Amino acid sequence: MSRVIAGAGVDTKNGDGLPPTLEWIVDEAGDGVLRLIDQRLLPGELTFLECRTVAAVADAIRELAVRGAPAIGAAAAYGVAIGARDDGGLAGAVAAAVTLRATRPTAVNLAWALDRTLDAVRAAAASASADAATVALGVAHRIAEDDVAANRAMGAHGVALIPHRARILTHCNAGHLATVGYGTAIGVIRAAWEAGREPSVWVDETRPVLQGARLTAWELQRLGIAATLVADVMAGSLMASGHVDLVIVGADRIAANGDVANKIGTYALAVLARHHDIPFYVAAPTSTIDPATATGADIVVEERDPDEVTRFGGTAIAPPGMPALNRAFDVTPAALVSAIVTEHGIVRPPF
Repeated sequence: MSRVIAGAGVDTKNGDGLPPTLEWIVDEAGDGVLRLIDQRLLPGELTFLECRTVAAVADAIRELAVRGAPAIGAAAAYGVAIGARDDGGLAGAVAAAVTLRATRPTAVNLAWALDRTLDAVRAAAASASADAATVALGVAHRIAEDDVAANRAMGAHGVALIPHRARILTHCNAGHLATVGYGTAIGVIRAAWEAGREPSVWVDETRPVLQGARLTAWELQRLGIAATLVADVMAGSLMASGHVDLVIVGADRIAANGDVANKIGTYALAVLARHHDIPFYVAAPTSTIDPATATGADIVVEERDPDEVTRFGGTAIAPPGMPALNRAFDVTPAALVSAIVTEHGIVRPPF
């Protein structure tokens, strides 16, 4: 992977002050490259990774350079296109999908995007109607375009849930950086802000990788939306003191019964919201809904490197040799979810 520092010949604007999370570019040699923000370096440094191989795309997904269910789905589709281009058409596409599918198990958009891309490549190969790499790239472009459109539609529907001057608590990053553009949960907040509803946001820091502090706070500052960063453990206190009107989060997988897998800590927020009679909303595209998974108990929860818990910014914060458990996600039962916002509208219980 090569790196490009923002400002060194790179246009970082897309009309709202936020650079593209990921995009397909053609370099000076005429080769297609997946360029994406290296989210590991935010907010201190805005740097782009240029992924030219399947292995580079897989590493970017696995190491959280690109993260968020919709964004990694789109990135994986482009990875299949690279595999088809570099390694023999259909066989290269299939091999790429195997590599990419193994990177992160919980977000269903990853498998969804891979299956959609492979289906198109296989159909083209069976009919000899088009080059595999061209077909895969076309599907990846459509997935990317559809994601932005879905997020904007989700925002338009979700505005109905946001009262004027609502004080909103959100967790992790479900914004522009988690998607190809605009955002899911943050997309709803953006839409309310654009509609003149003047929301303000409590941003959970989201331990252990601090996606809220590093990414959501960065996005909201750039957008000009009022936001205050809080420690995760302050959420209950904020609710008890009457300073939260609603909670809205994204999702990495939604089971057929409405159980929601999202960043670790989401379940605790849902329990707190129910105790304090505060609406708890989830915003996610229909590609995140997995009808093949009956309930949240069937969702595979990724466990990440314990170093993410025992170290911070490269510095040890626990005694040497201290065991640590690092579940990346938890599952919130459907009974605690007030509504799910999708690009097709708002779904309420019973899901």
